[in-house]
Amino acid sequence: MSTSNPSITLAKGAAGATLIGVIAVFLWASLALLTTLTAGIPAFQLLASSFAVAFVASLCMLGLRGAAGFSSWRQPWPVWATGFAGIFVYHALYFFALKAAPAAEASLIAFLWPLLIVLLSSFVTGESLRKRQLLGALLGLAGTAFIMQLRARNDSASMPVMGYAAAFACAWVWAIYSVFNRRFSHVPSSIIGGICGLVAVAGGLCHLAFETTVRPDPGQWGAIIALGLGPVGLAFFAWDHATKHGNLSMLGALSYLAPLFSTLLLIAMGQSDARPILMIPAVLIISGAVIATSRSRATSG
Repeated sequence: MSTSNPSITLAKGAAGATLIGVIAVFLWASLALLTTLTAGIPAFQLLASSFAVAFVASLCMLGLRGAAGFSSWRQPWPVWATGFAGIFVYHALYFFALKAAPAAEASLIAFLWPLLIVLLSSFVTGESLRKRQLLGALLGLAGTAFIMQLRARNDSASMPVMGYAAAFACAWVWAIYSVFNRRFSHVPSSIIGGICGLVAVAGGLCHLAFETTVRPDPGQWGAIIALGLGPVGLAFFAWDHATKHGNLSMLGALSYLAPLFSTLLLIAMGQSDARPILMIPAVLIISGAVIATSRSRATSG
């Protein structure tokens, strides 16, 4: 008699996909730092340059398989539109936020997306919203409000409202994209390479229309290449696979490792002040995610 259990096999597959998503989470922890190292590069120019690096790298990898490597790119337009809209709009808002507001504060606000994924995924799966999830959402919002109030109290005249708004908007964009992407679980993640190419073209057109080109110095080029290979490259392939086949609630919980490490990296590299009070909103937001997903973790074991 066979001892295999389809439900166990599916669970293992989901767990493996979720762990692959953690790769993206840790790569994204360096996103804010690498973006600050490109200071002086306009937002759309940075968007186009970094995604062009990701596109070229994906061409090289898929090219090793010959023409068959690009067969996954034959997909209906909704697949392309969803990936392009999610990735392009998110990064346009994110790069703008980090250039219009202090990196550590904008990064923490942008990292509300894991909590939003937890809340949105409950609607997608048909489960009712639990009290723990509502409490987690309130804590996350409290952390965001704390950041804004702290900034307003220190220097109300120069509070970067537009930067904070962009960071909050990009959190929503990424959460909606990540949950909606579940509908395309049959599409191979290699399509992300082609989407990176579209994002690079769109970013380049916006740059030519709205910005003045700045020639990067060697240090900025290094940061751009690192962005394209890591948090703007490999991370998206991993995240695409995880959101299509992994546990969305668990991904949301694990993703809150990123803002903590992101803030610590910014402080360690001297790109942000080591203010102990900044840990208060970090603890509020991260605690909100842990509380919101504790039931999911308990029942998935």
